[in-house]
Amino acid sequence: MTFAEISSYLTDKFGADVILKSNSDAIDPWIEVAADSVARVAAFLKADSQLKFDSLCNLCGVDYLETDDKLAAKFPYDVHLEVVYHLLSLTYRHKLTLKVPLPRWKNNEVGQLPDCPTVSHIWAIADWHEREAFDLVGINFVGHPNQVRILCADDWVGHPLRKDYVFPEEYHGVRNI
Repeated sequence: MTFAEISSYLTDKFGADVILKSNSDAIDPWIEVAADSVARVAAFLKADSQLKFDSLCNLCGVDYLETDDKLAAKFPYDVHLEVVYHLLSLTYRHKLTLKVPLPRWKNNEVGQLPDCPTVSHIWAIADWHEREAFDLVGINFVGHPNQVRILCADDWVGHPLRKDYVFPEEYHGVRNI
């Protein structure tokens, strides 16, 4: 299936309130999915006989908070976080990028991490990728079996890949440079 066919197939199956938009002109064409439906869409993508997206190649969190005014003017977008999924069908040799937009903070309360349903029960490798996105970007994966930090120490404060993160000058008495 082509990207356009996959996009149309998903929109027909789930509707415009779940498949929010798509971009076929991007270098990596993508489909945007509503956060509360991503696990349902992911399960369909893996199980459907015409798609068989049996491999999750990558899952990452992205922070769309531009702190550079020149870049913000060049690439205007609403401030938000995103979970990006790169999928591959080994059977049909087609690929797909899904994007799930999230608010920076749940209910606009600073410090409250936004929620995204886990897909670790669909693709086992998501367990590690979701832990990394939780640790570094600050995305809460609802239903994750073991959502704990994977790269930062357990008592680390904050999420280092958020663009507004302020690196601490000291950690446990050791100066950070």
